[in-house]
Amino acid sequence: MPSSTTHVSIRRITGESASDAEDQLAVEEPLEIVVVARPRGALPMASRERAPRRLGITMRTPGNDRELAIGLLFAEGIISRAADVVAVDEAAGPSGDLVRVTLAEDVVVDLGRTERALAVANASCGVCGKASIDVASCAPPSPLARGAPRIAPRVVHGLAARLREAQPVFGRTGGLHAAALFDAGGALADLREDVGRHNAVDKLIGAALLAGRLPDPGAVLMVSGRAGFELVQKALRASIPVMVAVGAPSSLAAELASAHGMTLVGFARDGRFNVYAGRERIAVAPEAAS
Repeated sequence: MPSSTTHVSIRRITGESASDAEDQLAVEEPLEIVVVARPRGALPMASRERAPRRLGITMRTPGNDRELAIGLLFAEGIISRAADVVAVDEAAGPSGDLVRVTLAEDVVVDLGRTERALAVANASCGVCGKASIDVASCAPPSPLARGAPRIAPRVVHGLAARLREAQPVFGRTGGLHAAALFDAGGALADLREDVGRHNAVDKLIGAALLAGRLPDPGAVLMVSGRAGFELVQKALRASIPVMVAVGAPSSLAAELASAHGMTLVGFARDGRFNVYAGRERIAVAPEAAS
């Protein structure tokens, strides 16, 4: 497992005094993703047409690279299930680390749609280069169940603390985002960290897909930062009914969640939170609602 942190020498200033010290930083390095698949229009069993094709490069924190690649392919609609993947190989490539994903013979890829100018996706944006909002805003594979799961406010209040306690690298660096899956009772199912918000979610969803844990009608996704449109889109693609963010949602994120019946919670910290969509899943007592 590659290291997710690195040690650096720093000059620390306290008041008017200076001292030399050592600090830890979260590592950020490029990962190239290559897909071997039959493009739309190619004949079955035409091996010449199944040459490796470069999907793009993403900046990420090393570790869980297989899950990151699978999660990204799933979010982009290139694969729909773990069985669509024949092999995942990790190697050193010309641009740094490389993950090569070989898809099943019956999986047809629309390369013009999926390349999406992902030449370099930086750590702050998961939809860079999308041709249009219509392409980016995919609906969940099946409609989300209305009103389920039901989550008590006390559970939502406790998620941020549980997330923080489970972030091993953040505790050493302060420089990573986290994404975690909980159940409706607040039990932690899994967590991933990365310098990129969208990478952390892709790693988490990729791991859940490979483990056969998706779809999960009772899943709650918690993210450490804001709830941007691209993260809501990824959660919807995985049919996750509830998303909770420590930070603020964007207007488009709230619109997308509302349009597809997802519960979207923001500013979940310090004993309060705001519900921007899907309020019916938050189990507030009738006398407490206004």
